[in-house]
Amino acid sequence: MTQRNRKLIGVFLILGSIMAWVSVFTSVYLALPAGLPPWVLLPYFVVAGMGWLFPAMWIIRWMAKPE
Repeated sequence: MTQRNRKLIGVFLILGSIMAWVSVFTSVYLALPAGLPPWVLLPYFVVAGMGWLFPAMWIIRWMAKPE
């Protein structure tokens, strides 16, 4: 597979993984009890905000492989 094809596929994989990540973590957030203090929600938002980077890093590494 050429690098150009991997980049095309990788863009769609990254976008799809971000959409799935947002859907899952939004559902989890909506299931949390209302009125939680900010210090309880902060770790959740850190994980939810940064967690999509790990799959994206793997996909980007795959996209950048030489032919």
